[in-house]
Amino acid sequence: MTIPVLVTGTSSGIGRAAAERLARRTDLTVYATARRLDSIQSLAPAGARLLELDVTDEDSMRKAVASVEAEHGRVGALVNNAGYGEYGTIEETGLDGVRRQFETNVFGLARLTQLVLPGMRAAGSGRIVNVGSMGGRMVFPGGGYYHASKYAVEALTDALRFETAPFNIKVSLIEPGLIRTAFGDTAAHTLAESSRHGSPYSRLNAAVDEQMAASYRSRLLSAGPEAVAKAIERALTATHPRTRYVVTPAAKALVHTRRLLGGRVFDSYLRMQFGGAR
Repeated sequence: MTIPVLVTGTSSGIGRAAAERLARRTDLTVYATARRLDSIQSLAPAGARLLELDVTDEDSMRKAVASVEAEHGRVGALVNNAGYGEYGTIEETGLDGVRRQFETNVFGLARLTQLVLPGMRAAGSGRIVNVGSMGGRMVFPGGGYYHASKYAVEALTDALRFETAPFNIKVSLIEPGLIRTAFGDTAAHTLAESSRHGSPYSRLNAAVDEQMAASYRSRLLSAGPEAVAKAIERALTATHPRTRYVVTPAAKALVHTRRLLGGRVFDSYLRMQFGGAR
């Protein structure tokens, strides 16, 4: 019997790469999901089954979980991948956009987890893999609200891992660094949208935009989505999965550097990279 795996946000980037990689395995039945089925039709020939799923819609989430449970009795593994970046300064970013981001990055993840857990507990096993970010352990200017959503994923994952351990449900967190997907373009777009003409943060926003673009172009600092897909596969299939998988050498270096330097020294590093706010 294969293990049914529900993967969210598979229309592009990390989610698509994960669905394609997992679908090649004979021990897994992969359910690739997206808000629009037409965006994931190409995953069907790869071996994935397709489901419509909007993680900001309660009815959509219930239907997707029910579809998997109707065929397999439970969702054997859940990969909470859906997410995006709402960028801009704390003062200028519209809170409606921030709320939409939290609905996707945090509340959708939490609600879908709630929906699959009863079936996993009844079966006495399960896997939950949350795709967070190295941005859940450090903060760069211009991305405070995005980082806040990923810090929330860190906290939820740590609590969930402890709470579900008695039921043989294993929980892991994936912490990618810079991954060459459409994420960078989306972040740059929201950064531009958040900044008004004559903004007091115009120099900072320009510096953030320039650094972001250069970093995503760098083969040294970034990686392709396949690197994250590989870590997701390990978290799903390892007998003793890690609590965290930090993806890309640059991300590992930055996470440890932030921890070792402390707040004041890291702020000095950021000033060197981005300059002041005026």
